Amino acid sequence: MSSTSAEPSLYELRLVCPQSRVETLSDALEALDALSVSVEDADAFTDAEQALFGEPGMPAPKDGWQRSLVMALFSDRQFANEAADIVRAQDFFADCVLLGVSTIADQDWVRLTQSQFEPVEITPSFWIVPSWHALPAAAEQSIVLDPGLAFGTGTHPTTRMCLAWIAKHPMPETVLDYGCGSGILAIAAAKFGATDVAAVDIDPAAVQATQANAQNNSVLLQAGLPDSTKGRYGLVVANILSSPLQVLAPLLCGLVEGGGQLVLSGILERQAAQLQESYAPYCSLQVSDRQDGWILMTASLPN
Repeated sequence: MSSTSAEPSLYELRLVCPQSRVETLSDALEALDALSVSVEDADAFTDAEQALFGEPGMPAPKDGWQRSLVMALFSDRQFANEAADIVRAQDFFADCVLLGVSTIADQDWVRLTQSQFEPVEITPSFWIVPSWHALPAAAEQSIVLDPGLAFGTGTHPTTRMCLAWIAKHPMPETVLDYGCGSGILAIAAAKFGATDVAAVDIDPAAVQATQANAQNNSVLLQAGLPDSTKGRYGLVVANILSSPLQVLAPLLCGLVEGGGQLVLSGILERQAAQLQESYAPYCSLQVSDRQDGWILMTASLPN
């Protein structure tokens, strides 16, 4: 007779609460020795789902969702059950709902985390795919990119619009990704035909991430700090904040060769006029795309 030892497990306590209760409930669960507490939109993947994308590097426009799913992990089922009993007895539990406690085997924890990051469709034939996912059947072109410290995984509207623009327009020989983050835009430009691609960022960690991601995608590009730019480029793309984009207007336009293209993102719809005014001495910016309150602005530089 043989026996096998049980796999070690984690226990997940799941609750739904209004936004006004999230912080208090999360603090209480952490005080009750939860290993971690995470919050998601309780209405995700329904018609009531709410997007909370904020301007890159800035707080989200709302503090939370109207109904939040709060998930707390515990090392022991008894701890999870006791935490549930304690929070249910508190005044702040009003309008909250306990969904229950479930078991998560340790061996499934990585899979559970990775399942939150699915392939992102940029166009029907162009996808951003985490390394642990199979390539979608429809993908004729793809970038392998895992979530990391640097901004730009293809999920934010600003990044998606830039990627879609690159996919739909002929790439010139020379391209500069200014404020490259993960390097995703520079990699896309190379994938779609640019042969001399540069990527720059003020954050050395972003430069390192870009170099690693380029290698993982078998793409050659030059990554460095902003002072490493050389000459002028047929396309300059910058997906950064609206305020620095305004300040950088003369610099960015000066990096585009005559007749070249400038693509700017990280801009809210209400900021369009400000950007057009800042760039008016150099080019005529136009809104080329819109998603979830964000816009993509483009211009052709005069010869």
